[in-house]
Amino acid sequence: MIGIPLAFATSGAFEWFAHKHVLHGRGRDKRSFWAFHFHEHHSQSRRNEMIDEDYLRAPRWNAQGKELLALACLAVPIAAVMPVAPFWSATSLYCLRRYYKLHKRAHLDVDWAREHLPWHYDHHMGPDQDQNWGVTRPWMDRLMGTRAPYAGTEKEAADRARRAKRRAAAAVRAAAGAGTAAVGATPGREASHAA
Repeated sequence: MIGIPLAFATSGAFEWFAHKHVLHGRGRDKRSFWAFHFHEHHSQSRRNEMIDEDYLRAPRWNAQGKELLALACLAVPIAAVMPVAPFWSATSLYCLRRYYKLHKRAHLDVDWAREHLPWHYDHHMGPDQDQNWGVTRPWMDRLMGTRAPYAGTEKEAADRARRAKRRAAAAVRAAAGAGTAAVGATPGREASHAA
């Protein structure tokens, strides 16, 4: 039974370490297999205010598919020690599944992420993406001094207001562009251009 709390501890520590040193450390190199995390997943999340559209589709060779492959590769050795450490193995496999489900939901439901995984929201939307390495739990960030709250701060409120203003301006430009295109496509103008 000691395997259960050990699995939660090792899963949380591994999640922090892998996120910081593999997904961001090695992932910054665009030639690395791990580049999908920083250059695809973070790019989409930043561009779409936390939403990663890859999670809307069936997994393929994109950030979501590579994430699933990495988790499956982790599951194999964990499952292999099931006969000698059944509680640790079962709990670790549960943690892998939980990680994927929570991570996916966080990138499809921003309000849920802000409320239930604010540390992960902070990681993607905060000013420093080299903080808040925990995805499912923040305890390793607290222990390692890498927890940097952003959700609910004045900085977040100012950033959200700035993004809303930018979205409104883009909508006005798009509407004006659509109106200009519609004016250019009037039958009278088409006829005069054809003459």
